[in-house]
Amino acid sequence: MLNALYYGDNLDILRKLVADKVTVDLCYIDPPFNSNKNYNQIYTTAKHTDQAQAQAFVDTWEWNTSAQMGYEAITTNEDGRFSSETIELFRGLWHILRNDRNTLAYLVSISLRLVEIHRLLKPSGSFYLHCDPTASHYLKLILDSIFEPANFRNEIIWKRKAGRGETNHAAIRFGVSHDVLLFYAKSSAAPFTRQHRANNAKYIEQKFVHVDEKGRSYRLDNLTSPSDRPNLKYEYKGYQPPDKGWAVSVERMQAMDADGRLYFPKRMDQRIQRKRYLDELEGETVDSLWDDISPINSQAKERLGYPTQKPEALLERIIKASSKEGDLVLDAYCGCGTTIAVCQKLDRRWIGIDITFQAISVILKRLEDTFGAEVHASIRTAGIPQDLGSAEALANRKDDKTRKEFEKWAVLTYSRNRAVIREKKGADKGIDGVAYFVSGFNETEKMVFQAKSGDVKRSDIATLKGDMEREGAKLATLITLREPTQPMKDEATQAGVYHHPLIGLTMNRIQIVTVREMIEEKKRLELPMTTEVLKAAPKAVTKSQATLEGLYED
Repeated sequence: MLNALYYGDNLDILRKLVADKVTVDLCYIDPPFNSNKNYNQIYTTAKHTDQAQAQAFVDTWEWNTSAQMGYEAITTNEDGRFSSETIELFRGLWHILRNDRNTLAYLVSISLRLVEIHRLLKPSGSFYLHCDPTASHYLKLILDSIFEPANFRNEIIWKRKAGRGETNHAAIRFGVSHDVLLFYAKSSAAPFTRQHRANNAKYIEQKFVHVDEKGRSYRLDNLTSPSDRPNLKYEYKGYQPPDKGWAVSVERMQAMDADGRLYFPKRMDQRIQRKRYLDELEGETVDSLWDDISPINSQAKERLGYPTQKPEALLERIIKASSKEGDLVLDAYCGCGTTIAVCQKLDRRWIGIDITFQAISVILKRLEDTFGAEVHASIRTAGIPQDLGSAEALANRKDDKTRKEFEKWAVLTYSRNRAVIREKKGADKGIDGVAYFVSGFNETEKMVFQAKSGDVKRSDIATLKGDMEREGAKLATLITLREPTQPMKDEATQAGVYHHPLIGLTMNRIQIVTVREMIEEKKRLELPMTTEVLKAAPKAVTKSQATLEGLYED
């Protein structure tokens, strides 16, 4: 079965996956943090100094009918989904958060999804939740009620920035410089592979001070048993054992001696020591403080301009620690697709879910930039409109957090994920997207897009013409769910033609494209583009990934 990228509400999709008996080996999620912020994706053009922004996701929560229904689903144990511990916890949180119902709304939303993720995990599965100190204490309690306290593995602290304290002179707290990752196992059967980090240079300089006859640097380490071992109290080559005995058996001692891994002091009353060679050192064992992975900064090669993007090194550590090649990894809040990109590189199968087409578009382009266009053959997409009915349904979604999803899908799909989505604000309210196309040597021109899901008429073309001229654009495209009228087509023709100097193509300055043409005829923009939706992801150097089978259980 192919890797799967789902567009839609992850609660509905997670429940579908449970019903379909999909099971996963590892799940990592980086959900909203309850930060009370709206996050925008930043677009920087190749030749233009201006930056555009589009809303990527909303992290503002409120107690409303949906939150109330979610709370009641938990406390009444809807369909037997919730444990008694989770029910009692939320009954208590109702009283604790009586003056902060918005935080309770956030916890209800996350918990509905955590329960489904737990059901999707194999008995040997592992789970990582990425959060911050805003709500990590509440989330830890919720996870304990779902996974059971015995299956808690670590609270990992990722130091994501230098601690400089609060910059305000009136600060009332220390500066926050870290995120939290809560690591749980489904059961004791969950595997774990120890990870290593680069050794501290000062440690190497101070400890590896010896060099053998072959020029190999080494340090000395003791061979003393940490506990009393009477059976390991033996004399070796005249050297007496430590009080608690040696750390190894006499057979192992002889093998180490034959391999040149023992140091014999000149004085017989001193201890034999073990030689540890620098060139065999894997590195320092990674513990629960991760201060060696830098966040995505403005100069990072992997930076895509997507808010809250996490570094690939962070996900690589998690995926290597808690999965192996061929395992299935789930990210139910996949954002710009860092988990997916790392899974692709490390030969893991994957499922990604996101509620915004902005994110889906970023992921598809990121994978193509990194792994080549052939990567699409290994991906199954779901939730993206495939017929007029599903496009109509997308246009009529009532959720305030996704009210622009039809416009984003239409513009990004038609432009092959090359357009910049624009929020409808101020003087730009008629424009849904902007793109730049190559018009000559080191020269680009601007084009604008508008998407409409309702009735369209001749005046819409006249308005778009005015928007195009105001923007200084050479071309404009109206994408419409409804079929255009003849007066609209006539008005578009009267706007004049544009002759492309490089490819010799002459076209109307205003194009009308229908959703039917996009779906049934796969009609797409066919101009040489320069500015991308996001900075191109670096090419991956990986071994080819085999055909992906077995996503579903038999």
